[in-house]
Amino acid sequence: MTRKFFGTDGIRGLTNTPPMTAETALKVGQAAGAHFLRGDHRHRVVIGKDTRLSGYMIESALVAGFTSVGMDVVLLGPMPTPAVAMLTRSMRADLGVMISASHNPFADNGIKLFGPDGYKLSDEDELAIEARLERRPDLSQPEKIGRAKRIDDARGRYVHFAKSTFPERLRLDGLKIVIDCANGAAYHVAPDALWELGADVVALATNPNGVNINDACGSTHPEGLQERVVAEGADIGLALDGDADRLIVVDETGRVIDGDQLMALIALDQQRKGELRGEAVVATVMSNLGLERRLDSAGLRLERTKVGDRYVLEAMRSLGCNVGGEQSGHIILTDYSTTGDGLVAGLQILAAMVDQGKPASELLRQFDPVPQLLKNVRFAGGAPLETDSVRRCIADAEAELGSKGRLVIRKSGTEPLIRVMAEGDDEAQVHDVVDRICAAVEAA
Repeated sequence: MTRKFFGTDGIRGLTNTPPMTAETALKVGQAAGAHFLRGDHRHRVVIGKDTRLSGYMIESALVAGFTSVGMDVVLLGPMPTPAVAMLTRSMRADLGVMISASHNPFADNGIKLFGPDGYKLSDEDELAIEARLERRPDLSQPEKIGRAKRIDDARGRYVHFAKSTFPERLRLDGLKIVIDCANGAAYHVAPDALWELGADVVALATNPNGVNINDACGSTHPEGLQERVVAEGADIGLALDGDADRLIVVDETGRVIDGDQLMALIALDQQRKGELRGEAVVATVMSNLGLERRLDSAGLRLERTKVGDRYVLEAMRSLGCNVGGEQSGHIILTDYSTTGDGLVAGLQILAAMVDQGKPASELLRQFDPVPQLLKNVRFAGGAPLETDSVRRCIADAEAELGSKGRLVIRKSGTEPLIRVMAEGDDEAQVHDVVDRICAAVEAA
């Protein structure tokens, strides 16, 4: 069956434009709710959201959909994606929903679904829900319509959980930390958790107004964080995205640290403590070749998947690994979470800093990255990657890079973009290869 609604990370799009409309959200609530009506217990769905203006509209439509098929709804308000996954499990819910478009601008929104185990839905579940979206909903009898309630202590529950992942023998006393919350879902919980662990906290982008989420702030725009870390003389800076499932770090010199270096540090620190499982780290095809070489030098493997944190997690579960993620900052630590968690990943970095007594600039330079360049080409339709001219250009580039580099070209699963990435030991060659392919795609 061809997917019409679900992409690589749920349903996402421009608000009030199909598929991201109130009508679709209503139907998703009805279809997903009916799909998870299993057994004779009272069924429950947990719904969280980030701080987008459209979150109110999508939330209301989902509530109407779920209650109309007999599901009770628990509303969390603005909460990180990993908090929704955690609370879905802890509240014994049948389903969890996060309303967010992650790092995208405020005008976009999305719907992510979690099963009762807190993991993102399988392809089979998503396809089954898609099939229901095309049918008339199975509405409940009037006496069985669901109820909705909002819980007030969700924020405290998640802060307590996040702090529990930080070693009890350690504290953050004496560390000055700048945290950029992207005016998003973690604008309260992240600064609170760091302060409660003893840190001197400088909080940025913690005043969401519905339209400023990810706006020149957060993990995709770390420039302001870099400046503030240096100006404050801080020990480290942490940047989350709109739904707080990804993390980018800035060291005390103002240098940006990506997810590859974070995975390397966490994996090697766990290996040092005998806590790393699977003798490997799982990452995507976009992770730097330098990470692979660094892990190999420590006797570990880098297992690569296609792009998307769900695919990383699937591989982690099948291989028995507990550290994985993406270069973009999705760090998945299955000892603690069932999805990427920017705050929890940040706490593991801070724990390593305190435990090893080293500055961020030293600790987070685990390897020298191989020159790598990623460019995006926007396209309006068609299949530019299928044209003969683009195929010839790609084949020539692969032959030119040979065994000294890699080439990854793919369509984005969330935006109308062709992503072109190359890496290799010769930086000039890498730039030339990427520019040639981008020009070929644009011409096509």
